[in-house]
Amino acid sequence: MPIRINLLAEAQALEELRRKDPVKRAIWAAAGLVFVILAWSSSLQVKAMFAKSELNHVNAQLGARTNEFQQVLANQNKLVLANRKLSSLQQMVTNRLLHGTLLNALQQTTIEDVQLVRLRTDESYIFNEEVKPKTNSNDRVIPGRPASVTEKILLTLDARDYGVNPGDQVNKFKHTISESPYFQSALSKTNEVRLTNLSPPHSMDGKSFVLFTVECRFPDKTR
Repeated sequence: MPIRINLLAEAQALEELRRKDPVKRAIWAAAGLVFVILAWSSSLQVKAMFAKSELNHVNAQLGARTNEFQQVLANQNKLVLANRKLSSLQQMVTNRLLHGTLLNALQQTTIEDVQLVRLRTDESYIFNEEVKPKTNSNDRVIPGRPASVTEKILLTLDARDYGVNPGDQVNKFKHTISESPYFQSALSKTNEVRLTNLSPPHSMDGKSFVLFTVECRFPDKTR
């Protein structure tokens, strides 16, 4: 039987030992681990990029909604202010002094031998500045008030008394004005009809008369 001799057995053994070297296996394992870590890191970076892009998109949408919300609030404030002004104007229109009604009331308060010479209405409007809320030293909030307008109306009646005894009808005329339903509803109890002028007797065309002036101050109205 022939005998076989492997002359490369020693070299093969050394090669086998190198293949089974634990250091080499560790290197391969470390290389594999590094590859896995790099792949995982790359995937995280890609996810972070997508997340950042989504965040920027959401922030842009949020900014657009915020601008729209601020615009809605501004428009709402403008609407409230416009409605407030419109309400004030309507209130002023519906509560203004109607001269037609006033003249009709004067036609129903005529007195014999008394001639109404002149009628004058003085209307003035005083603007009141807005007072903003403030906090005092005790941390108590003092409420403010919106801007307003105070209306002041003064009615002046100049008349002549041609009675038998000039001047006797003056108080009667004043009393008739005071008792008129229109003036009772238009004037408050503190705003009475006042006699502000009474002249000495005059004569014209053979008739004696006195000139007198009656004032009616309407209550102040703040709107």
